[in-house]
Amino acid sequence: MIRVLLADDQALVRAGFRALLDAEGDVEVVGEAADGDEAVTEIRRLVPDVVLMDIRMPGADGLDATRRIVADDRLKAVRVIILTTFELDEYVFEAIRSGASGFLVKDTEPAELVAAVRAVARGDALLSPSVTRRLIAEFALRAQRPRPYPQLAALTDREREVLALAGQGLSNEEIAAKLVVSPATAKTHVSRAMVKLAARDRAQLVVIAYESGLVRPGWLT
Repeated sequence: MIRVLLADDQALVRAGFRALLDAEGDVEVVGEAADGDEAVTEIRRLVPDVVLMDIRMPGADGLDATRRIVADDRLKAVRVIILTTFELDEYVFEAIRSGASGFLVKDTEPAELVAAVRAVARGDALLSPSVTRRLIAEFALRAQRPRPYPQLAALTDREREVLALAGQGLSNEEIAAKLVVSPATAKTHVSRAMVKLAARDRAQLVVIAYESGLVRPGWLT
């Protein structure tokens, strides 16, 4: 059973998400919150698997709440999906960088919402191609001297190669095709890189690939 907490300042939105998710046999909504502070309190109390977090709420917003969740060692297993009205929300970049596992626009189709919750519960990242491109563009604009990342030394040459491809937004299937290996092998390399780099999920691999300098803006075609 995937345990979900809903954080949104609009009661009607929470009610709609609850009705949709509770109708699924493998998903259970265990709590709700109307702002970031309440969300953090309830998440610490309930420790859900997935949080649907509105990025814009009164008081502490979803971005602040996400940072606090990621910083709490007791909540390492909690995955945050940011909810936004617009795909190009100015805070999406910072939310992913802060540890969110991905994002959903609020008008997402019901089936896509359920699939997203299941995907993030499995540890997958929830980044659409357009958001991945936007993350890359943001890194290009904010590019600074890469900071030391000694954990990269623990990676094999193949894992570094896979990390660079994941950092460019490629899926396991696309990585497999590029390296001429099976998708299962690509997934194994990605998983091992995540473990060695202590990355929460695939979204964090994109951040690490750029901040470490393994992938640099301008290399992509």
